[in-house]
Amino acid sequence: MHEYMSQPRVWGLSCPGFPEEVSRARRWTRDILRGSPLAEDAELIVSELSANAILHTVSGRASGSFHLALAVSPRVIALSVTDDGGTGEAPKIEHRNQEAEHGRGLGMVSALAHRVVVRSTRRGHTITAELFTDTRPGAHPC
Repeated sequence: MHEYMSQPRVWGLSCPGFPEEVSRARRWTRDILRGSPLAEDAELIVSELSANAILHTVSGRASGSFHLALAVSPRVIALSVTDDGGTGEAPKIEHRNQEAEHGRGLGMVSALAHRVVVRSTRRGHTITAELFTDTRPGAHPC
C-alpha cells in the first residue's frame, strides 16, 4: 500500500466465470495490497466471494463473468465482488457448524471483515467486505 496516500485509490477487474479465475483474483488482490497487514485476509475474502459468484450464480455459466473492485484508503480496505445474478434471492450470511459442507463461506467472510454489505440490483448482487486498517479501541473506521 502507499504510505502517504491521502485519497482513496480504486482498482477494478472483470473476470470470465471460469474456476481458474479465482486464483487470478487472489493474485490481483495480493499484488495491490502487498505489504499491508490485511493482505492475507483480503485475499481470502476475494477468493471466497469470487468462488461463490462462480458456483452459485449465472457468473459460472459459459458466458458469465464476475467483477471485482478494490478501494484502499488510509482507514479502510473495501473489497467488492459483483456477480451476474440469476439466483432469485440475495446471498445470506449463515453461521453453520464446522461439519457443514456448504453455506459457510459468507459466515467466514463476515468473521474476517469488520463489515459486510450485500446489495441486490436487477442484474445481480454485489457483496462488499470492509477491513478497517485502524482497529484500536475507540478508533472510528472513517
